[in-house]
Amino acid sequence: MKDFNLLSRRQQNMLRFMHNYMLERGFPPSIREIGEECDIGSTSVVNYNLNKLVDAGYIVRSGKVSRGLRIVAAIPGVAQAPRVIGLPAPNQVALVGRIAAGEPISLPEDIGHHIDEDDYIAVPPQLLGGYDEGEVFALTVRGDSMVDSMIQDGDIVILRRQNTADNGEMVAAWLPDDNETTLKHFYREADNIRLQPANMAYQPLYVHPANCEIKGKVLSVMRSFR
Repeated sequence: MKDFNLLSRRQQNMLRFMHNYMLERGFPPSIREIGEECDIGSTSVVNYNLNKLVDAGYIVRSGKVSRGLRIVAAIPGVAQAPRVIGLPAPNQVALVGRIAAGEPISLPEDIGHHIDEDDYIAVPPQLLGGYDEGEVFALTVRGDSMVDSMIQDGDIVILRRQNTADNGEMVAAWLPDDNETTLKHFYREADNIRLQPANMAYQPLYVHPANCEIKGKVLSVMRSFR
């Protein structure tokens, strides 16, 4: 039987935080989130202590992907072990930035830009809609214009990479003339594109088709539990 008291207080706090985070969200925290919660300013220090937890048999890590964490041993003082994490094994999806559910905000036009290893998130296969993880990407939502479609500020949306959409689909729309992007329902009308919010407090955006590029269609959402 493992002796939890042999872990440092910092390692115990990290393990409890990971446990609670996984139970609430269904996927592991990032290295940055662990550092912020446990008051660790250096990602290398977080990595060092994660490796210590691996050596002690409490967690396993999926390669060098920070969110590829799984707790494999019981933790004293917690009611339930998050054994569901990694069963089935989660896919690693690039979290490429944020998107506005409200007024448009800036986002790099090229969603294939360099992604740090800490910017991948573990996503359950059932949220990918049957697509390969290389065909999808993730964005963090900012704003409340899509609340009536059950998307809140801080949620993470999973999107398939595609440049077309059918009327009514929820998309990440890039507005090149404005160098901005937004999350809205897509409608093609006679002379323009209507980007429709799902919140009566917001007005739809009407843009010329030449100023609207679809970057992806929303497949699913991961709740922030804020």
